[in-house]
Amino acid sequence: EYHLRMSSSARLTSASPLAIALGMLAIYIVWGTTYLAIRVVVDPSAGSAIPPFTMVALRFALAGAVMLAIVAVVARPALRSLTRAQIRDQVIVGLALNVGGLGITSYGEQTIPSGITALLIALLPIWVALIGRVVYKDRIAPLTLFGIVIGIVGVAILISPRTDGAGLDPLGLACILISPLSWGGGSIWSQRRAATPPDQRVAVTIQMLAGSAGGAIVAVLLGEPAQIRTETLGPDVIFALFYLTTVGSLFAYNVYTWLLRVAPFGLVSTYAYVNPVVAVIAGGLILAEPISAQIVLGGGIVVVGVAAMVTARSRTIKAGGTAH
Repeated sequence: EYHLRMSSSARLTSASPLAIALGMLAIYIVWGTTYLAIRVVVDPSAGSAIPPFTMVALRFALAGAVMLAIVAVVARPALRSLTRAQIRDQVIVGLALNVGGLGITSYGEQTIPSGITALLIALLPIWVALIGRVVYKDRIAPLTLFGIVIGIVGVAILISPRTDGAGLDPLGLACILISPLSWGGGSIWSQRRAATPPDQRVAVTIQMLAGSAGGAIVAVLLGEPAQIRTETLGPDVIFALFYLTTVGSLFAYNVYTWLLRVAPFGLVSTYAYVNPVVAVIAGGLILAEPISAQIVLGGGIVVVGVAAMVTARSRTIKAGGTAH
């Protein structure tokens, strides 16, 4: 799953090595398994699936309501000081990330296995680097360029037809490959142009609620409500939606923001290439998704490419730059 991109320039506070290790383990497992949970919810072959944009609307309505209750208690002054520009810009960010990013990804996961989805989404840094270069004229470091090239090679292997001539669904594949463009664009704009509330929790609340509203609108336009059969919703789908809302969004987000305050960015950012590995393993064990030699080879190359880009980004931060 996509994850919030936050500034890591704040001074680190103290935390025990065990607590940091447990936090990292939680991020590895939770965010690595959210792809599987999305697949369970939206898979039409299950006969009881919740359509993708309906799922986005439900998930972020619940998570956004909980976040709103939290900030109303612990950050009421930040809510009162919101400006129209801040609300407008965070709504735009929420639509780009949660509808254009997660919504389209979820649509693609109707036909694309969760493990392959995670490996393809892991190449988000490619989109971020390219958008930064084209729109903001950022310099692309040699190690980043190496990661981009390696990542593209891995993708080419992953999406190429198998020896038996079978391949991935073209529409689902297009969604998975294009959705990071919305997430990456929204992330960069959020960091560089958007008016942001002083309290990050308020920003996230607005983004979640905007994502819910946007998901509901798209769902209605696509006729998704008519596809829902509540009487056939199984406990696996209900649990997966609950998992995405509580563990995937609320719990993991707070753990991640805590880790950014107490752990080196280079360590925290390792989730970017560990999550796809967890997703492939979880998909194979729980959903019996095939793990072929082609997936292992292509996925391994993708992970190497992502690791190179994450390393380059970490070095930039250590040198006094910013994370984009």
